[in-house]
Amino acid sequence: MKIYTKTGDRGTTSLFSGERVLKHLHRVEAYGDVDELNSVLGTLAASLPKEKPELLEEIQRIQSELLHVGAWLATAPGSSLLQELKQISDESSGFLEEAIDRLEETLPTLRGFVLPGGHMCAAWAHVARTVCRRAERHVVRLSADRQEGETVERLQGVIMYLNRLSDYLFLFARYCNSFLGVPEILWKK
Repeated sequence: MKIYTKTGDRGTTSLFSGERVLKHLHRVEAYGDVDELNSVLGTLAASLPKEKPELLEEIQRIQSELLHVGAWLATAPGSSLLQELKQISDESSGFLEEAIDRLEETLPTLRGFVLPGGHMCAAWAHVARTVCRRAERHVVRLSADRQEGETVERLQGVIMYLNRLSDYLFLFARYCNSFLGVPEILWKK
């Protein structure tokens, strides 16, 4: 099977649920951002030190969850496929909340704004955080797009998950710098 199909050469793409839509729609932007986020997380995972395999497992679990998020976003409202997709639920966000609490209790209290950077894995976590925030904004915009048949309620679990994930990635960056002995640089006003 060839990787190129030529079906998108005129500016359309197929949703997971089969409908052909224009590539500039809010839905396509939203799941494209989630795909980009997943790729950035792959780069973050590749930069993690080998002595912390549990961090790699956590990032890979999140990457897997993001594939579910992408499938949810790439499925049109009302499609029968929605019944087969894994719900992005409070349980998904709960995993992130537990991880946030675990990371946060190991870190000193933050007393200012942190400049993104530090160790390479921390820098990639900051990049992932900003891509995650963009994805969240695009999902919120999609949820308000009545032309695409969306509702805030249908996408509430996705919005909540992405919101928690960006918080997690901020703390993940701080944690990486901390355990690797790289000082955080605070913004000097």
